[in-house]
Amino acid sequence: MKKFLAILFFSFLFSNILIAEKVTVFEFTEEEFRTLEVGKKYKGETTWTLGANENGNFIKAEAEGKGSGLGKEVLINLLKTPFINITWKVEKDLSGIVENSKKGHDYAARVFVIKKTGSTALSNRAINYVFSSNNEVGKNWPSPYTKKSIDYVLSSTKNNLNTWVTVKANVKDDFMRLHGIEVLDISGVAIMTDTDNSKLKAISYYQSIYFSAK
Repeated sequence: MKKFLAILFFSFLFSNILIAEKVTVFEFTEEEFRTLEVGKKYKGETTWTLGANENGNFIKAEAEGKGSGLGKEVLINLLKTPFINITWKVEKDLSGIVENSKKGHDYAARVFVIKKTGSTALSNRAINYVFSSNNEVGKNWPSPYTKKSIDYVLSSTKNNLNTWVTVKANVKDDFMRLHGIEVLDISGVAIMTDTDNSKLKAISYYQSIYFSAK
């Protein structure tokens, strides 16, 4: 009996450790979809459609000459789970635009991680993990609209067009490297597909987005 209880205890402890090592941000269910916050609309709202495949739920985004985001306030402890994991796909990209210019600052898919650093939204710092249509993985630059948001290429259609890709980034390290600040937690996560500057059409998909210990 004691042996059984010991096994039960350690099984429970191990399951809690596993739970602590993974924090899911988006479920992409009907219930969640109704609660997500719609961000600022740029010349219209991105069309979002829920779907599923053998790997689980996803959300499809379509935008032509417009853009908007979906997000949620969520406190992520970067000391415990510093890595963001993203599974996404771009079916139709924005080839030919200059992404670090105001006229070309559009992405078929992007995931924002946001840290509140003041009393207003304008004081927030952000890293904008993007699925680029024109640049190589690893490239990064400040947004042409605000230096408080850094665009960082995690995937590129130059290598993976219309293909599901899973990527990972250390958010804690990236805030230090890109913003020069020590961040112990983040305050929110958002997805966005926008083409309001380029006037082109983009189609993309977001599936698994979660934080992990490694």
